[in-house]
Amino acid sequence: MGDTNFLRTYTMKCGRMGEAGFEIGNVRDAKETALHISFSVEKSDAESANTAKVQVWNLSDQNLKILDGKDCIVELKAGYGGKDALILAGNVTNVVTTPDNADRMTEIDVVDGRVELRDTILSVSFNGMVDSRSIYEYIAEQMGVTIVFAEELEFLVLPNGFSFVGQARTALQKLTGCCGHAWTMQNQVLQITVPGRPVSVRGYLLSSDTGLINIPKRITIGAKGKTEEPQTGWEVECLLNGAIGINDIIQLESRMARGYFRVHKITFDGDNLEGDWMCTMELLEIKAQAQLDAIAGGA
Repeated sequence: MGDTNFLRTYTMKCGRMGEAGFEIGNVRDAKETALHISFSVEKSDAESANTAKVQVWNLSDQNLKILDGKDCIVELKAGYGGKDALILAGNVTNVVTTPDNADRMTEIDVVDGRVELRDTILSVSFNGMVDSRSIYEYIAEQMGVTIVFAEELEFLVLPNGFSFVGQARTALQKLTGCCGHAWTMQNQVLQITVPGRPVSVRGYLLSSDTGLINIPKRITIGAKGKTEEPQTGWEVECLLNGAIGINDIIQLESRMARGYFRVHKITFDGDNLEGDWMCTMELLEIKAQAQLDAIAGGA
């Protein structure tokens, strides 16, 4: 396979939006010497911000100063042989630098969409009949983020308009609750989906030939409320693949489990010099909805 699944590469960009920052990693060539990095990125379909912890050794004083700046953004891509995919985009919340033998190690805490969800205050009033899609797009525009809608999503028309004053995340909770939708922030992209359903009808094949490692473990996720049923699925491990995201479809093929599942949770763990460079995913059975399954089957 050559370098396809062995030569670990990454690039990390840091800085404030619209200002000069810095970039480290395999910026010019996949085989160039890059600073030592270690990361753990945790993502889920919850209506809350994803979190990550990144450790980098021997950053320059100038780069440390940029990291310490207000509302610094981190974008981390990782993969093999320079074919890197985005696994993290978010705001720096804490930076600590400590000695590590002859080196110095900087630990960076990152929260996806922290500024957008925390600082965006809305004062909105749509009168008369209004399409819920238009409201979603307005909220995303005010937050300054891209919005993605599930392909099978249906939008309600609100006959009495929509009014709200407060934080953007609360507006999203109000609107999705009214429409029967779900929202989540992934790499500073706002997803609107049907609860328990994928964001796209396309998916990824996961088998021993495409990166699946170890044996899948059967899991059950407890119900969140009295009206919900527990969800079942599989915990799987695979070679690091940043192209796979929350609410994507996985076609799982192994001796233990086969079928189509939705990515409920994913953790990227990596160290470019030693240790892990992999994904751990929780895959849940896709909630059945006859009308939507008919749409997906014809796609």
